Amino acid sequence: MLRLAFLGIDHPHGAHWRQQLGNFAGQAEIVAFVPSFGGPTASLEERYAHLPRFESVSALLAGVDVDAAVVCLSNRDGPSAIVELAHAGKHVLAEKPVAAGAADARKIAEAVEKSGIVLQTGYMWRYDDVANRLKRMVEQGAFGKLISVEMTFATSDIARRGPDHYLFDPAASGGAGFFSWLACHWLDTLLYVTGQAVVGVIARTGVFGGVPTGVEDGGAAIFDLENGGIATFVGGYWHPRWAGESLWTIRGSQRWVHWDAARKGTGGVLEIHGPQPQWHAMEDVYTSPADTKPGYGGDKGFLLTQDWLDCIRTGRRDHRNGARGILATLELIDAIYQSSREGRRVECRIGPA
Repeated sequence: MLRLAFLGIDHPHGAHWRQQLGNFAGQAEIVAFVPSFGGPTASLEERYAHLPRFESVSALLAGVDVDAAVVCLSNRDGPSAIVELAHAGKHVLAEKPVAAGAADARKIAEAVEKSGIVLQTGYMWRYDDVANRLKRMVEQGAFGKLISVEMTFATSDIARRGPDHYLFDPAASGGAGFFSWLACHWLDTLLYVTGQAVVGVIARTGVFGGVPTGVEDGGAAIFDLENGGIATFVGGYWHPRWAGESLWTIRGSQRWVHWDAARKGTGGVLEIHGPQPQWHAMEDVYTSPADTKPGYGGDKGFLLTQDWLDCIRTGRRDHRNGARGILATLELIDAIYQSSREGRRVECRIGPA
């Protein structure tokens, strides 16, 4: 039985990560906590109330024997905690975005590679059914020449959580807002699905909604892909209620598709439009089954966690969300912020990973 520490009890996704871990009751168990976020335990389930709590990673490592840790911390606190755990030889499952930028991601990657631990991160769309179908279509040449990838990710406005939430605190978030906390999902998935490096970025970020905040609430970006295609992203904390849109369109010279990743009652819907060589056009709709696993990320989160535990048990290191993947995603976010800040196109070579 793998002995786990859990860092960040009242993280926005903390309770759901603990629920996800409940799917692996025979393989792993939480044995200790580092509450963090000032020490609150409002969301802690009663079945864990008796477990020891520690004020820091150092105190945890000195006070209890653990094999691994689930880290759900802010951009400010997460990187140093992961590095310390890695140096101690503890495997880590880290909630995204893991860090505010690539500088901290490089420190994490160095510590992970030196220690040999398994670092898995919460960029869970790499385990999504439809995302992997799209990746296979690209690899098999079903799109022909990949022309464009158009991504939208809009969600509840800042007023839903309130502007005083730590996510909107520049000190806790490392000065990063929507692109760090949510756009990171689609940016990571872009590199994964296309298998192409991004070689140029033009972006504008800012506060576009009605609630003043110290970090950006959204924006737009255009990415040049290495094989001549383009990708676009538009999104933000912009809906005046608890709601969200997660949409992709991929256009190629041989087919185009629309992906509604958040279609209610499904695991995502993929509309496929193909060529019309004679009278009959290729038209298809694939509906991914709805999640069956409880916890953060549903079936995606289950597969991600299962892969992490299996890598720890077997010594495999081919999990999808390792340190190099984090680094590429955060380099892309850094380029977005740089482009917006400097008002120019940023040339780069980022990913794939």
